[in-house]
Amino acid sequence: MNNTDGLERSASQVKSSDAEAIVGILNPIVEAGIYTAFDTPFTVEGEREYISNFPARGVFLVAGDPRDHSLVGFQSMEPFARYTHAFDHVGMLGTYVGLSRRRQGIASCLFGATFKAARDKGYEKIFTFIRADNPVAMAVYRKYGFHIVGTAEKHAKINGGYVDEIIVEKLL
Repeated sequence: MNNTDGLERSASQVKSSDAEAIVGILNPIVEAGIYTAFDTPFTVEGEREYISNFPARGVFLVAGDPRDHSLVGFQSMEPFARYTHAFDHVGMLGTYVGLSRRRQGIASCLFGATFKAARDKGYEKIFTFIRADNPVAMAVYRKYGFHIVGTAEKHAKINGGYVDEIIVEKLL
């Protein structure tokens, strides 16, 4: 996937050795307090454990910068509900791009690879929540075919204030 800086981007399967880089992407986003409902910083050890225990049917891809091999973004998609087979065709998605790396084609690389991997694992639908006060994320998801299902009002409580979340889905 070519992007605006002329570099070739690709996504690959996450490895436990990616944990530190992932935390390096996530924690500034959490600290910004405006792009995610996460409100607690992540630890490298916690992320390593999350990667090690990631569901076999899940999709967890990372995107790197080919110039220095650093991770610049990732998407993780887990089965929507493992307590019943009624939702085996639905995955819950999260997308994260380093704050200084936005608008560089990273999401394009990740979405394409995630959609393919999800289809290969039998998923038919992807579902997620986007903070209502994050119009950039909403525009990105809509660009990749997600449509709005509804609004979960006062769904997150962050720093004492409520945040609505927009529920979006995409049929594969």
